Amino acid sequence: MKRLADYSQHFLRSPALIKELIGHTNIRKNDTVYDIGAGSGAITAVLATRVKKVVAVELEPRMAEKLKENMARVDNVNVVARDFLTMGSPAEPFKVFANIPFHISSEIIHKLTDTDQPLKAAYLIVQRQFARKLLINSDHFTGQLGAMIAPRYDARIRRPLRRTDFWPHPNVDTVLLELKPKEVPLLEWDGMPRYRKMIDAAFSDPKVFVKLPLKEAGIAEGVKPSQVRAEQWVQMFLMLER
Repeated sequence: MKRLADYSQHFLRSPALIKELIGHTNIRKNDTVYDIGAGSGAITAVLATRVKKVVAVELEPRMAEKLKENMARVDNVNVVARDFLTMGSPAEPFKVFANIPFHISSEIIHKLTDTDQPLKAAYLIVQRQFARKLLINSDHFTGQLGAMIAPRYDARIRRPLRRTDFWPHPNVDTVLLELKPKEVPLLEWDGMPRYRKMIDAAFSDPKVFVKLPLKEAGIAEGVKPSQVRAEQWVQMFLMLER
């Protein structure tokens, strides 16, 4: 089935590729895994053979009906026909493996990381340029979202994909992105709303950024917000909290 244009998504063409990509993850047989933007169920079907439970979320009505039809005889799949962004946070520990709509990648990552929920790992197919902006301690420029999640999550690119891996072919390069909670968070959860507020202000207004304790955090003159490391952001935040 063709997805309506308003639900922009590019579908993986090969079940063998989906199996290979899942092999690059820490998804295990006892996991509950969410497939966000599940489409007609290509990823869901593969996940169902490998994990305890799959929650397949699909908003587009026609595709959701096809998904229900395809998964009707699969006992460990729960199809949810609604917008993932409006759903409540899962009560049980969960993982995510999904080929998400590119145009709401930021919103989905915010949804997954903005609450103290039991997310164990997320594997998301996203645009390569978008993924690079989340790699805060790399040589790439970091985006605001990357700085916001950095105290509690590690981000890395697990595997690049080809444009021909999808139908229709995307006009951008894509990768499999991994987000995992840090074993030891740099900040406790109760400080995260204030930390994110600081990040938002620093990226939005250069005057706010230059007033931060940059020198005390070892940040050289002329460095931009997109070049600051995770530990430095946290250090400045803790200084301001004193």
